Amino acid sequence: MKRILLLFPLVLIIAVVGGIWWKSVSGPLNPKDTAPQDFLVSRGQSLTRVAQNLEKQKLVKSATAFRFYTQLSGQAGKIQPGEYSISPSFSMDKIMMTLISGPKELWVTYPEGLRLEEMAAKTIKTLGMTGEKAQTFWTEFMGAAYGKEGYLFPETYLFPKDVKGTTVANKLLNTFETKVTKEMRADSEKSALTFVQLITLASIVERETLTDKERPIVAGILMKRLDAGWPLQADATLQYATGTNRCGKDLTKPVLDCDWWVIPEVEDRQVKSSYNSYTNKTLPPGPNANPSLSSIRAVIYPEDSDYWFYIHDTDGKIRYAKDADEHANNVNKYLR
Repeated sequence: MKRILLLFPLVLIIAVVGGIWWKSVSGPLNPKDTAPQDFLVSRGQSLTRVAQNLEKQKLVKSATAFRFYTQLSGQAGKIQPGEYSISPSFSMDKIMMTLISGPKELWVTYPEGLRLEEMAAKTIKTLGMTGEKAQTFWTEFMGAAYGKEGYLFPETYLFPKDVKGTTVANKLLNTFETKVTKEMRADSEKSALTFVQLITLASIVERETLTDKERPIVAGILMKRLDAGWPLQADATLQYATGTNRCGKDLTKPVLDCDWWVIPEVEDRQVKSSYNSYTNKTLPPGPNANPSLSSIRAVIYPEDSDYWFYIHDTDGKIRYAKDADEHANNVNKYLR
């Protein structure tokens, strides 16, 4: 009992000091400063980092207090990535509620090898566009991006929820120009193919490969076939043709859920299309997708090899062959 009585003043002192500290750090940093600031939460960013950035931008008095308050409130895992408008006049609670209510801008990730229609659909879905808003975005994006397949650079971007389709298309196109360096463009002139043809080939390599390591080798194989007057026989081009027939007949309206890349059947090899690389011995008239920088580099810097054929087995491992017989054996061994 005596020990409890001795501890009571200590607990009381800690509570008083803690209360004074909390009052000093939990209020608005500057109640008179109502000017909004852009505050960015990156994907995968921890609560600790978010709190530190808030303190660094002078939006909260204490990163420790914000982290403690958010954890105590049970909201730690609800902060969403994106860009927010926050002012120093916000209370700690208002800042927390702002961060869990959703950003004014969202991250949109475009995987490598998508068609422009898929990029438009990805934006619409990620930004939660519906109805007339989705239709307007689709029309604007298609108007700005149509005919520029291959040059819409796949990456992660931050866009406001009400972004215009033209803004997104131009951002993707401009990023391509910054990613493909002057050195790469200069080196591309050493190729027998034009830059446009190289991007077309890069789009095929993108869809035909799974890893950065195999892309230069596959690029070299496809270039050898072109030089020899062989048809490329690339399923990716055939998928582009059949996908257009299946999903792209009416592009005046958003196409959000169609599968553009169905594995082609043997009979599909007879489809009449300039993108059918089984019946045509030249490159398609343009890219069939939007390639990664890795695939673009692969066609500018292809790797010579003795191989003429390749397949991926059921585990996704690439199997090369030097002649038709070895290729047939690989097909029988790994795909049947």
